[in-house]
Amino acid sequence: MKKRKKKRKKSLLTSLLQLLLVAAGAAGWYFTKTWEGIVTAIVIYFVVIICCTIWFKTRRLARLRRAGIKEVDTMTGEEFEKFLGQLFKRRGYKVSYTATSGDYGADLILKDRKEIIAVQAKRYSGTVGVKAVQEIIGAVKMYNATEAWVVTNSHFTKQAIKLANINDVYLIDREELIDLILKK
Repeated sequence: MKKRKKKRKKSLLTSLLQLLLVAAGAAGWYFTKTWEGIVTAIVIYFVVIICCTIWFKTRRLARLRRAGIKEVDTMTGEEFEKFLGQLFKRRGYKVSYTATSGDYGADLILKDRKEIIAVQAKRYSGTVGVKAVQEIIGAVKMYNATEAWVVTNSHFTKQAIKLANINDVYLIDREELIDLILKK
């Protein structure tokens, strides 16, 4: 579902850029009534598009640096769990850590006034599959949790997303983790 939205956004963006290109050419013709005016307007259009693209990319890189995601990518699994614990404490949750082995699929237990959230932390370099979702589903009853989350510094497979949707498991991928880090 996420990829469909991205494809739709890309096709809409492409259509919009093509429409703006035609509008730039038409504006060049309208103001000069010459082919040189059309070419000049189109060249200006491309220069503006290139400048905007560079600006957006540098903003994204600066955002990633501020988030410290590169440091997260080098952490061990246990360091990532501690990092998430501190992150969720800053967000107002009471955090408890489960045992490193025999944790029944949960690495952190978050509590606020109403909710008990079982969290599975996955610091991966590849995509996170269904196993992580299956593990957290099993942890819900063990810890009397009202919600289940899987948090990763990476992305999820289609199968993991499908299983999570069916079982009401909240998935936090790389982009959403960066958002959480930046919303201190």
